[in-house]
Amino acid sequence: MSRPTVQKTRSSSPAPRRGDRATAYIALGSNLGDRKANIQSALEELRRTPRVEVVAVSSMMQTEPVGPPGQGMYLNAAARLATSLSPRQLLEACLAIERTHGRDRRVEQKWGPRVLDIDLLLFDQLVMDEPGLCVPHPRMAERWFVLAPLAEIAAQVLHPVKQETIKDLLNRVSGHDKME
Repeated sequence: MSRPTVQKTRSSSPAPRRGDRATAYIALGSNLGDRKANIQSALEELRRTPRVEVVAVSSMMQTEPVGPPGQGMYLNAAARLATSLSPRQLLEACLAIERTHGRDRRVEQKWGPRVLDIDLLLFDQLVMDEPGLCVPHPRMAERWFVLAPLAEIAAQVLHPVKQETIKDLLNRVSGHDKME
C-alpha cells in the first residue's frame, strides 16, 4: 500500500500538473427551500465551472438533520469530479456556488439549517491541513449521511488516512435508520 501524500503548508494548494486531472469527491446537502432543485442547480453550476467535470452523481437521500432541533430533513448527495483545479481552487468554486444560493457561512448557526452545503471530501489520495482547508474532510468517516451517497459512486475508494474503503467506513457507522 502506498503512503498518502501529506502536505501541511500555509501557501496556496498546488494544482495538478498541466494536463493532469485529479479525482475529487464532494458532498452536497440542503434542508431549506426546494432541496432537490438546490442540489441540482449546484451540480449544473459545477458543470459550467472551467476545469471541472462532473463525472458521477449519487442518488439523493433524505436524512435526519444533525445539529439544533427544529430543522427540516436534509437531502444529501455526493459527486465525483475530475478537475485540474487545485484543492483550494475547487473549494473556492464550491463556496462561490453556495453563496449564489444565498448561503453566508459568516452568520449562520453552526450545524443549522442551510439552503446548500457543499463539502470537499477527498482529492485523489492527498492529505492536507491548511487554514480553511482540510482534506480528507475531517468528519466524513463519522457521518452516515456523507458516506451512504458517497458509497454509491466510490465504494472501493480508499480513505487516505484511515486506509479503509468508503464501503467499509459506511458499514461501521450507525445511521441506517436515519434515512427515509
